[in-house]
Amino acid sequence: MDAGALSPVQQTALATAYARALDSRSPRSILGDTLADEVVAGIDFDFAGLGVTPSVVCLVALRARMLDDMIRRFVTEQPDAVVVDLGAGLSTGVFRVDPPPSVDWFSVDLPEMTALRDGVLPHRYRSHSLAASVAETDWLRVMPADRPAIVVADGLFPFLPDAVVAATAGRITEHFRLGMIAFNDYGTVSRLNRLAKLIMARKPMFRTMYGQWEFRGFRDAHHPETWGARMRLVEESSAMRQPEVALFPPLLRIGSRLGARVPAVASKARVLCYRFDPPDGTR
Repeated sequence: MDAGALSPVQQTALATAYARALDSRSPRSILGDTLADEVVAGIDFDFAGLGVTPSVVCLVALRARMLDDMIRRFVTEQPDAVVVDLGAGLSTGVFRVDPPPSVDWFSVDLPEMTALRDGVLPHRYRSHSLAASVAETDWLRVMPADRPAIVVADGLFPFLPDAVVAATAGRITEHFRLGMIAFNDYGTVSRLNRLAKLIMARKPMFRTMYGQWEFRGFRDAHHPETWGARMRLVEESSAMRQPEVALFPPLLRIGSRLGARVPAVASKARVLCYRFDPPDGTR
């Protein structure tokens, strides 16, 4: 498959897939996503030219593992659940999690990326691709509203304005009666954005990616509770504090363990999870 039709920002999904593929080739793999390696091999694209660094490989793999674990716990408790992966890109999460056949899994992304995804990923029972922008208002209509849902966004929100992120959360909690929303977060994005532009100045893809970040971010993990979407924080986990950091290369491992001691640094690589219950208090 040719990925030439993708915009520079959409190509960041290729970088994520490539990072997972590189991780799978390591004898100390964090995620073990061998299907990602097969997917990358089936796409006509200069992945090596993306400039994916060892730190990106480790953090991408670890945050995916953290989100996978959240989904596994949810579908174990709710075997009739709906899983929604926003900005899914080429994620093979449904194969890694391997939910029971009673679970419906929706992968939502823009039409060009969805077409590429459907061309390179194998078909799986009750796994659905949905070509749509999350900024639209009607993409949720095809999803059963009467079942518990876990909605995940891995790497998507920084590319959306604050108002769109808040509105998306609101639509999710209005559509589904109960469930969870989980996403990776970088804390306050503005300073990270400026620093990343300097560090990645010679890497065109990363320069494009960080230049397109629109979400300002937040320090307090309770901030999304103000979005008016019935969201209640239930988990805040920094990748730097996970046991899998032991699998990082030596220098990155040391840096992560030092960074884990500084809240402002640890929040730059966190995964947040929020629960929303029915407005009438029933379950």
